[in-house]
Amino acid sequence: MSDVAERLPLAGRIAVVTGANSGIGQAIAVALAAAGADITVVGRTAADETAARVRGEGCRFLSIEAELGPVAGCAAIVEKTCAGLGGIDILVNNAGTIRRREALEFSEADWDSVMDVNLKTVFFLSQAAARHMIPRGGGKIINIASMLSFQGGVRVASYTASKSGMAGLTRLLANEWAAKGINVNAIAPGYIATRNTDALRHDEARNREILGRIPAARWGVPEDLGGAAVFLASRASDYVHGAIIPVDGGWLAR
Repeated sequence: MSDVAERLPLAGRIAVVTGANSGIGQAIAVALAAAGADITVVGRTAADETAARVRGEGCRFLSIEAELGPVAGCAAIVEKTCAGLGGIDILVNNAGTIRRREALEFSEADWDSVMDVNLKTVFFLSQAAARHMIPRGGGKIINIASMLSFQGGVRVASYTASKSGMAGLTRLLANEWAAKGINVNAIAPGYIATRNTDALRHDEARNREILGRIPAARWGVPEDLGGAAVFLASRASDYVHGAIIPVDGGWLAR
């Protein structure tokens, strides 16, 4: 087995994935489990389908039902994971929300609800995880960014701000924690076929415009994110810090 192949397996590792009931989060959780990691999933409701798929890979599974946003809950998520599975080696900050409205009509509630989940929780959950990881010698934190970490978008002011902020936060935490043994990186998905993008895919004109710009000539599927997640969660990425990896079918290259 090559050195790289030896560094990719995640057997014995424990990963926390937020927002993994379906879609991208679920695909990442299953990919990490297929590589050998035990999985904690955090969300508002039980993730029964994800649980079945993770256990089908022969890995342990823990579900934590929590409202993401309150800072106090972040430490509790880490504590429950440590109590239930024995520690935390990998954190995937995937959970997110979006509000669509013209900037002139955007409300404070539209702003705060998105920023709380997409940015504040990412920081304080990462902080709670890092406080556990550092005494153990380190760990891996993977943020799920967006094409709007690079671009402006329209009608999604708080989402764009949060994902642009996530890119900066990824670099900041990498700068502070790399020497402490923690790799902080991000994945930026392109247009992925999930329930959240059903309306776009069923809008014939918009779907045609999107596909016309993607060099790969297809929408991504959640499983397309799995390889990047396993790489960033594994020892194969030990010298990768502060990177934002697009998984976008070539969208940004166009």
